[in-house]
Amino acid sequence: MKRICILFVICLFAFFKVNAQTQHQSSGWLFFLNSTKFNDKWGLHLDVQVRSADNWDYVRNTLFRPGLTYYISKNQNVTLGYLLAQTYFTDLNLFDTTPGVVVKSTINEHRIWEQYILNHKIKSIFAAHRFRLEQRFVERNFVAPNTDPNYFSQRFRYFFRLIQPLQKTQATFTKGAFVALQNEVFLNIQNKEKVNNSVFDQNRLYMAVGYRFSKSFDLEAGYLNQAQHGAQNNTLNNVAQLAIYTRF
Repeated sequence: MKRICILFVICLFAFFKVNAQTQHQSSGWLFFLNSTKFNDKWGLHLDVQVRSADNWDYVRNTLFRPGLTYYISKNQNVTLGYLLAQTYFTDLNLFDTTPGVVVKSTINEHRIWEQYILNHKIKSIFAAHRFRLEQRFVERNFVAPNTDPNYFSQRFRYFFRLIQPLQKTQATFTKGAFVALQNEVFLNIQNKEKVNNSVFDQNRLYMAVGYRFSKSFDLEAGYLNQAQHGAQNNTLNNVAQLAIYTRF
């Protein structure tokens, strides 16, 4: 628990550092996560996300992330997967309109990713830690003549999530209301100059209330604070998120 608190303070410090020089946005995210076990050792991971632009104007991002999971033990697993992230733009005049520059209304990002998850309990709290490494193949939104339209970078992400059931529970939590707190920090570890010329990429702090209808289905709603360090401008995004979790 002490280590979690230290990491949480570090993440908050990074958040406030970015918050001091940011532009503010508000958006909505829809998040769906499914984990399906084929047997005691193998399973399938899938998450799908839809995110709005600022002020909920239009759908700006869609993410599709499947993966193959190997269960090391009851509380540990590793996953290897792929992601397709698409970003849509409606006002292309925001970008360079110099003759000869190609501006795209949609950019694609392909990722290969690997992760390790550890689950455990802290008294009545259910805790999860996720360590994820991403290899990112990103298109640029505008391309000038004789320049590379794509770039490659690697990013490390550390995520922890705490769930506190609102009723007395036994060793497992199968039904009832809960509150959740999570944080994730993103660090650029290769070719940071291609992204924002900084090791720190972004931080996401999230608080939610939810209900577990069964051991297979959770529904939750919450507030997510995304502090992102950009190449030109920093952004503080206030996100209303609806999340659906299924387990089979």
